[in-house]
Amino acid sequence: QVQLVESGGGLVQPGGSLKLSCAASGSGVSTYALGWYRQAPGKQRTFVARISLIGNTIYPESVKGRFTISRDNAKNTVYLQMNSLKPEDTAVYYCNAGPKYYSVGDYWGQGTQVTVSS
Repeated sequence: QVQLVESGGGLVQPGGSLKLSCAASGSGVSTYALGWYRQAPGKQRTFVARISLIGNTIYPESVKGRFTISRDNAKNTVYLQMNSLKPEDTAVYYCNAGPKYYSVGDYWGQGTQVTVSS
C-alpha cells in the first residue's frame, strides 16, 4: 500500500512563494513517477507538474517558469516550489504517484490547501 502525505500549504500574498512537500511510503514507491495536481472549488482536478525517477519534468503552460518540481529519492519525497503566486493558483494541491511517467498514478495524498490572497 502506498501512502502520500503532503505538507507546506498555507496563506500567501500574490507574488509570494510557497514550497510543498510530499512524503511517499510503501511498496515500489521509490521507483514511481511523482506529481502534483490541484483542484479549485467547483472545478476539476488539473495537472500541475510531474517528475520521473531520473528527474525528467513536465509542466502545463499555466505554471511553467513559476513552479519547480523536484524529488529526493533517498527520502522518497517530492517537492513543489511555487513562486510568483497568483490568486488563480488557489486550490487544494494533491500529491500523486504511479509507475508511469506520462500517466496519472493510482495513488493520491489527502491534499493541502494553498490560498493566494491579499
